[in-house]
Amino acid sequence: MKRPGPIISKRRRKTSILAIIVLILMGTFSVQRIEGLPRSLAEYQSQRLSWSACYENFDCSYLQVPIDYKNLSLGRFKLRLLRYKALEQKDRIGTLVINPGGPGASGVEYAYNAQYIFSANLLQKYDIIGFDPRGVGESAPIKCLTDKETDASYAADSKPDSEKELDLLIQQVDEYAKKCESRTKNLANYATLDSAKDMDILRATLKEKKLNFLGVSYGTYLGTLYAQLFPQNVGRMVLDGAVNPNLDSEAENLAQAIGFDTALDAFISDCFLKKDCPLQQPLDKGRGEIIALFNSSATSPLKSSSGRAVTESLIVLGTASALYDPSSGWPRLRAGLREARTGNGTTLLALADDYSRRRSDGTYSTNETDAAFVIDCLDWRGARSTASIKVRAPEFVEKAPVFGPYLAYSGLSCQFLPATSPDAIREIVTTPIIIIGTTRDPATPYIWAQDLHNIFQNSRLISFEADGHTGYGQGSTCVDSAVDNYFLTGILPTSELTCKSPA
Repeated sequence: MKRPGPIISKRRRKTSILAIIVLILMGTFSVQRIEGLPRSLAEYQSQRLSWSACYENFDCSYLQVPIDYKNLSLGRFKLRLLRYKALEQKDRIGTLVINPGGPGASGVEYAYNAQYIFSANLLQKYDIIGFDPRGVGESAPIKCLTDKETDASYAADSKPDSEKELDLLIQQVDEYAKKCESRTKNLANYATLDSAKDMDILRATLKEKKLNFLGVSYGTYLGTLYAQLFPQNVGRMVLDGAVNPNLDSEAENLAQAIGFDTALDAFISDCFLKKDCPLQQPLDKGRGEIIALFNSSATSPLKSSSGRAVTESLIVLGTASALYDPSSGWPRLRAGLREARTGNGTTLLALADDYSRRRSDGTYSTNETDAAFVIDCLDWRGARSTASIKVRAPEFVEKAPVFGPYLAYSGLSCQFLPATSPDAIREIVTTPIIIIGTTRDPATPYIWAQDLHNIFQNSRLISFEADGHTGYGQGSTCVDSAVDNYFLTGILPTSELTCKSPA
């Protein structure tokens, strides 16, 4: 989702119980320069990656790709790569390229956690490679806001309750877009379609005939576009937390608003079973208390131990952040709501900061906020006007009364940024792939997995009956063993698979 305004990313990165370790990688990568500016894609595909040892068990490199695939003379971007080499090189199956979502999340950080994400069997047989897509991390990063400006953006009023507030929000997103354009060159060349083309250059430089790929959340959109462009080059592919590539962005935001409301109801119902639940029964009353907290904080922000005001938007973000992971997020949300009854927003603020990757010193560990702001808009489908958004806003409130009012205006910024108008995708025929959908996923609703399954003609759907975001690596032996077996053997489950939550 776009900033400022509703601040839940449309296709949020995968979260897990593991803390992502932020790498300080600048200046540690070897670069194999191509002599002169390449005049053809074949020259990019034939570049030799120069790997150097880094961080004990890893190798580092850069990949060079054209800024503009239609105008190679414009120049090139350098994309960061990190590799965890297969432990059994003699019996190595190949390379597994991974993307954790976003847009804006770092594939390099994701690969750095390979030993915690993947089973021993996969680590023995695959080189795991993560890359920062163009615009992310140190891969020609998109830069828009300073840290202080990012703080102000996240704290800004995200639910306009009057024409005056709407005018202010429009002014803020216009200013945000102008800062992106003034601080980042070639802004129109950061769309996911370009990143999908970059992945095929990566495949070629790795000397792989087929691309083996794990895409999570927004990473499923990246994988889908790759498969659309290069169906003959798809190897073993798993798309977890699927995104429907054909929804217009307002419909996508509405589906996500409904998904977050559904996840919140699941949290509230679970809360009632706990002794420390601060909400009153029944469900409607508990939900109403949360809405009342959101509304009251619009004029009376909560306080925090750091002295920062915990505004309405930060409380909404902190609440949404907790819904991604029931095991760790739900207990913290119960604690945060209990604190809020006394005017204390410290825990809710911490949840919001976890989501935005804000450090305690006020700096942000990544440029994910800016990258998501721009890439989401470049990928935006449908109308780009305030008028069209206003027309649909009442539907958001009706169908998702908690999060709908905030997500309704999430597309305001896109009228101020370039449009790439991606084509609709009706059918993709590749080698067999796996699609995973979690039935109560707040960020990527289960129906999107069903939609994507219908697009991929040779796919198998794994339905994970659980709360939280995504299915692989969430404690389900049923899901994990099916995925691992597929990556190791290329064999799909014999039929559509339904896996129960381990909890």
